[in-house]
Amino acid sequence: MCIFCKIINKEIPAQTIYEDADTLAIADVNSQAPLHWLVIPKVHVENLTQAAPEQILACTRTIQHLTREKGVAEYRAVVNTGAAAGQTVPHLHFHILAGRALGWPPG
Repeated sequence: MCIFCKIINKEIPAQTIYEDADTLAIADVNSQAPLHWLVIPKVHVENLTQAAPEQILACTRTIQHLTREKGVAEYRAVVNTGAAAGQTVPHLHFHILAGRALGWPPG
């Protein structure tokens, strides 16, 4: 079982920002910006390529809800697919980064 599945199952503690039936949003423990959240579908899927459209939609709805609720008007949403692209946990997750100027290209 991957680390995100363990967090979803409450086997590992995390700072929960938001939770609904389909997604979990947590604070990233390796924050790269003053605000760095991870939005994770609760059903395990390895990456964006393998995700069902419903899983992607659930994550984007959560991103919209959170950013509106928390008043975050400017942010970067990132999803990495595969190790060469920077994916370190094999469970789809979206990074939401804000609170500082974010340069381009990102890396």
